Amino acid sequence: MKKQVDYKLFFAVLLLVIFWMIMISSVSVYSSFRVTNIMEQGWYIKEAYNYFYVLRNIAHIVISMLVLWIMTKIHYQFFEKHVKKIFWFAIFLLIVVLFMWMSMKGARWWINIPGIPFTIQPTEFLKLALILFFAFFFKKYKWNLSNFKHWYVPFMFILWLIVLLVWLQPDFWTIMVIVPVSVIMYFYAWMNIKHLFITLLLGISLIVWVYSSWEYDKTTWKNLNTLWYITQRIDNFLADNEESINNKTINYQTEQALIAIWSGWFKGLGFGWSIQKFWYLPEVQWDFIFSVIIEELWFIWWLILLNFYLFIWYRWFYIASWVSDLFAKYTAIGISSRILIQAFINIWVNLNIVPLTWITLPFISYGWSSLLSLMLALGILLNISRYVNYGQEFVRLDRRKIIF
Repeated sequence: MKKQVDYKLFFAVLLLVIFWMIMISSVSVYSSFRVTNIMEQGWYIKEAYNYFYVLRNIAHIVISMLVLWIMTKIHYQFFEKHVKKIFWFAIFLLIVVLFMWMSMKGARWWINIPGIPFTIQPTEFLKLALILFFAFFFKKYKWNLSNFKHWYVPFMFILWLIVLLVWLQPDFWTIMVIVPVSVIMYFYAWMNIKHLFITLLLGISLIVWVYSSWEYDKTTWKNLNTLWYITQRIDNFLADNEESINNKTINYQTEQALIAIWSGWFKGLGFGWSIQKFWYLPEVQWDFIFSVIIEELWFIWWLILLNFYLFIWYRWFYIASWVSDLFAKYTAIGISSRILIQAFINIWVNLNIVPLTWITLPFISYGWSSLLSLMLALGILLNISRYVNYGQEFVRLDRRKIIF
């Protein structure tokens, strides 16, 4: 029976977006002036201004909210029916980005389509497409999940195919999201413990291989290769502070992020009074917006922000637990896992708990593709919430189905 959408989930995300709009108006002031100053010098505009990213952000939100409203009206089974087309289209975009790409700092992540003012980052939409595909895959083979040859091997083949295509961009950070999300969905569906150990072993082996294979000359910076930056960032992270400072190997962004956090840790400097946003912390509206939030606002806002993510994850898990359709259940688990993993990795990077990545903070970091893909996911989940069976017994993960 069709019901209302989960308004608790909707308003939680809406409050995050409103908070994001407010913070963008503060943190992007200097970045906006730099961009528009370049545009002024090129005679594209008459005078530089400091609200460039605010205007673009408003446009992003209006379009994304319209997409969200449309998605809530489309039955989630529509995506189950056309999931293969969606998945293969995402694969197509991954291939296209290798040829029709816009490079930034050596990464081929964006497609720049002539006539469209926004670039497209295919990996953001891949995250949702892969979740939908695996939800369909797990539902279809529900009664054959423990079969290693006919179920685990195809699952790993699909996952490693995606990893390879993302690797070619190269985008190791997206791999850090899609792999754990896929494994979590797999475990929730019906995980054989032996399969889990095999998966963890393969993941650890991949990380070790990446770190050890992509070496670079620290003195002359010669013999650099595609993924040398991963080894460099891990080395910088593992080095002690004194060694990093003496050798000037500490990551500049991480250093400035920590300065921002500790300068306003408890009471904050006040809204609009950030120092790091004046290009001490470059492009702060993206990966390191969390640091400036802490710098400007009171410490309690960090806890509020964290609790918002936990609440959103709880609502998504709650929907997944009550819905009876397996495709909807697995989709909700995948979406919630993606949001939580991305949020925690970004926060940990800002706190220097994990090495530097380019993973954005969901619903907070500036980014057109990221926001649109998140709103698409939210729209699907809100539609799923219309068809949950709250009157039935609460469904939990049955530990008896785990095979040792």
